[in-house]
Amino acid sequence: MRARIFGLENEYGLIFFPNGRVYLPMEKILGYIFEGLIPNSWPSNAFLTNGARFYQDTGCHPEYSTPECDNLHDLVTHDKAGERLLEACLPVAERRLKDEGLSGTIYIFKNNTDSMGNTYGCHENYLMRRELDFWRVTEQLIPFFVTRQIYTGAGKVSKVAGKAHFFISQRAQHIHEKTSSSTTSSRSIINTRDEPHADAEKYRRLHIIVGDSNMSEPSTFLKVGTTALVLGLVEEGAGIAGVELEDAVRSIRDISRDLTLKKKMKLEDGRELTAIEIQRLYLDQVARYVARLGDPEADELVAQWASVLDQLEREPMGLGRTVDWIAKYRLMTGYMEKKACTWDDPRIALADLQYHDVDRKRGLYYLLERDRQVDRLTTDDEIERAMSTPPQTTRAKVRGDFIKFAKERNRSYTVDWTYLKLNGYWEETILCMDPFAATNKRVDELISASR
Repeated sequence: MRARIFGLENEYGLIFFPNGRVYLPMEKILGYIFEGLIPNSWPSNAFLTNGARFYQDTGCHPEYSTPECDNLHDLVTHDKAGERLLEACLPVAERRLKDEGLSGTIYIFKNNTDSMGNTYGCHENYLMRRELDFWRVTEQLIPFFVTRQIYTGAGKVSKVAGKAHFFISQRAQHIHEKTSSSTTSSRSIINTRDEPHADAEKYRRLHIIVGDSNMSEPSTFLKVGTTALVLGLVEEGAGIAGVELEDAVRSIRDISRDLTLKKKMKLEDGRELTAIEIQRLYLDQVARYVARLGDPEADELVAQWASVLDQLEREPMGLGRTVDWIAKYRLMTGYMEKKACTWDDPRIALADLQYHDVDRKRGLYYLLERDRQVDRLTTDDEIERAMSTPPQTTRAKVRGDFIKFAKERNRSYTVDWTYLKLNGYWEETILCMDPFAATNKRVDELISASR
């Protein structure tokens, strides 16, 4: 595939159940979570030794941004490392509660909606060339993002007109625009905010806020990988013609409600196609593009994409090992049959949430993983390493090495995506504008001089 930088940002749901009458504000609980990652401090924004960023987002959500990755395996691994880091904070936070004479249970969920109908996001980031016509790119991509949910959706039980229904995607019902600069008030399929965190004359960032947070590793792999392939095709000037939807916002919601995957969407040219058929239009074009590349990772992606679409057309429930919404649906319907209950049962609402619990002893996804009922792409050893070690082929390595150096020498420092700064008498700012650069001469000199 074309050399590209990927990144994922996941906002996590946070719940505290006190044992007693004393209820702490969520800001206090989030502070304890931060202390689990950065002892003896309570920052609202911190970069970690693995190159990732952890911070408090709007609505008092802990948010984890992966370090810059230039391959899909690293991205999936570092996305999972974010879950593990937050899981590791739970016992630390609950001990802090006890230190203050309080007790209770803290839950962290990698999902996208709460019981009040609020939503929080999973944002995807793709570095793209500045000289491209951004609006042409977005128009080519919107039908792809609208229909992609059939294999990337995380599943959600929501009420419509007082009756509970199962939806394919958690985010689809909260999308209001095709494009927008806002991530909260007018959520869009593609966010137009231009923050490349790199040389702005060469790059811009494609910021996608329509997707669900995935527990499934293959779903994350397909979500980002297929998008990167389609983006690469569009960048080559090989447009995807004739797939413009008459009403993209309505279509994304209609697809999310259709578990049969048979509902047809109306296109601007008057044709009507299903989500699977629209995805196949993209797949066919991408397959021809990839055949010229001679890239094993791209070939694997195309093969998996085709296989998933074939299975969705034949029997969607056969993808319970790889697709989150199907795994969750099968888990819930099995429970409903056993307990003779309906979608409106509060135990189903609880299971909907528990699927996303990052605590591996409680989370229903991790119950499936322990029972070997879901497929994996990483190993626990790889994830554990990624909790403290950055990717070795991008700018994240420079950042992680710098943070480790500063911590070991007890030096005050300031870090952002594009710069590193040692504070104090020998104050120095090191610019890191190239996200592909895994080395930096000045950082190497600092580390060598201190040995």
